Amino acid sequence: VQLVESGGGLVQPGGSLRLSCAASGFTFSSYGMNWYRQVAGKERELVAGISSTGGSTNYADSVKGRFTISRDNAKNTVYLQMNSLKPEDTAVYYCRTRRYGMDYWGKGTLVTVSS
Repeated sequence: VQLVESGGGLVQPGGSLRLSCAASGFTFSSYGMNWYRQVAGKERELVAGISSTGGSTNYADSVKGRFTISRDNAKNTVYLQMNSLKPEDTAVYYCRTRRYGMDYWGKGTLVTVSS
């Protein structure tokens, strides 16, 4: 299983970014996917999740209405569209899946929201 995040960077407050997570090594369309984020010194927190078909999504209260998770099972990729970004969204963002009771994580992509 391999998960590779991309799309992070520096953005001004109020701006947008779209993160991508390319998956390989497993049947992507059979598993739910999640985006997490972590600030140095703090616990990793769940940002958003999506079911295997994309028919069900969930979000942390802090990002509802601003972030959208989606997936393209033909491309084995999950996305996180982030709008109206705030400085407190600054973190390393990770994608994650769980397969046969084991968690798999990417290496993360850094998002910095600053003027």
